[in-house]
Amino acid sequence: MDKRTKIIATISDKRCEVEFIRSLYEAGMNAVRINTAHVTTRSAATIVENVRRVSEKIAIIIDTKGPEIRLTGMAAGFESGIPIEKGQLVRMKGTAEDRPSSDQTIYLNDPTIYDAVPTGSIILIDDGELELQVVDKTDDELVCEVHNGGVIKPRKSVNIPGVPIDLPSVTDKDHEFINWAIDMDIDFIAHSFVRKKEDVLAVKELIKRRNSSIKIISKIENKEGVDNIDEILDETYGIMVARGDLGVEIPAEQIPVAQRLLVSKCIESKKPVIIATQMLHTMITHPRPTRAEISDVANAIYQRVDAVMLSGETANGQYPVEAVKTMARVAREIEKDTAQNSPNYDMNLVRINNEITAQLSRSAVRACINLPIRAIIIDTLSGRTGRYLAAFRGEKPVYAVCYRKSVMRQLGISYGIHAMYREPTINHESFLLGVLYYLEDRKWLCKEDMIVVIGGSFGAAKGASFLEIGNVLNLEHKALNAQNL
Repeated sequence: MDKRTKIIATISDKRCEVEFIRSLYEAGMNAVRINTAHVTTRSAATIVENVRRVSEKIAIIIDTKGPEIRLTGMAAGFESGIPIEKGQLVRMKGTAEDRPSSDQTIYLNDPTIYDAVPTGSIILIDDGELELQVVDKTDDELVCEVHNGGVIKPRKSVNIPGVPIDLPSVTDKDHEFINWAIDMDIDFIAHSFVRKKEDVLAVKELIKRRNSSIKIISKIENKEGVDNIDEILDETYGIMVARGDLGVEIPAEQIPVAQRLLVSKCIESKKPVIIATQMLHTMITHPRPTRAEISDVANAIYQRVDAVMLSGETANGQYPVEAVKTMARVAREIEKDTAQNSPNYDMNLVRINNEITAQLSRSAVRACINLPIRAIIIDTLSGRTGRYLAAFRGEKPVYAVCYRKSVMRQLGISYGIHAMYREPTINHESFLLGVLYYLEDRKWLCKEDMIVVIGGSFGAAKGASFLEIGNVLNLEHKALNAQNL
């Protein structure tokens, strides 16, 4: 309750006990991520069940494998990998049949690779650990010169910076996990390697067929995704800046610039934005992060992202709870900075689907600057009002009453939103009295506190239509009197 930036922690099926998840939640975790590359649907179901035993407020995100290029497995005798030396020529070929690689030919899982990759292209293996360059093309093979030696290991990632590859938007494994996620009532699908809006639309089509409300977070991991961010934002619920593959696809010095651009675009578009990858990487094996890692987390929070994410730190690290606590402490400290508390109420109203809600949200945040307001209170059916308020990045907490549990969890990754579930009420007065009594019981508000209430005169389904300011006592009296008429 005392930080506005949300924390997402990756949970592995190897360590997902209820008490462990509860310890992360109490340390400041708001959402759980499950990486489908390392689990089965059965083992992932155990994670989901245990998360829900801890709290129904915790959002759950699954990563799809997405359209990516990888090496195949290794032939007999090369199970541990193929050693290569600088200056050596290596032959690479695409295959649709998962043919095993050997020291004669290295196979990639994309059969179109020969036609797609021109001479002179750089090929990076295993997140850039190995670098090769295409020097010739012959007999359906790419002839590559090794730039630095090492060992080519089975099924490692392959990146070809600056070369668009026509890969399927959704793989067979993605189909399986998307349908599983819908069956399990998961909150978000973080789709990997989104390059253009068609990648999002392909996942949307699967969701539409199942009549599901699950939301899509597009993972931006290559230059094509950065270049097409505007059309992607038109179709997606939110964005994850996945700096691992992005750092391989574009020069390292351009990563901060790309991150800043993506964050700015998302906030302006009222879409949640998550920063991911190696934020506290040292804490996988050490109890304390480096100063550079603290600065990286702080920089993301200064940019006012909605959420920051931990990967290996909580999935398999030695200090998972400490990592969450560290991230939460950094968030609290940066959010105290006066410069950090200046809201974005003058930003452009782009990509909005309700002008009235956007204007009321802007006015509520502006009022919190000019008046001694303690909090903003809303009710929401779809979460739209909450997302708009989050985008204006106000300093005061927003208490959002949600009439669907899925919306409550989805708002769990939005900046500064404290969402709670309530059964639908018969009128605005019943909603207001219920939430005010709830907040007073928990000492989050008192009778003298001034608050802003955004409500709807025509029911939650019709959206927000008015804004009201007053202290808790007077608003309670007004609601009681209206009910007694």
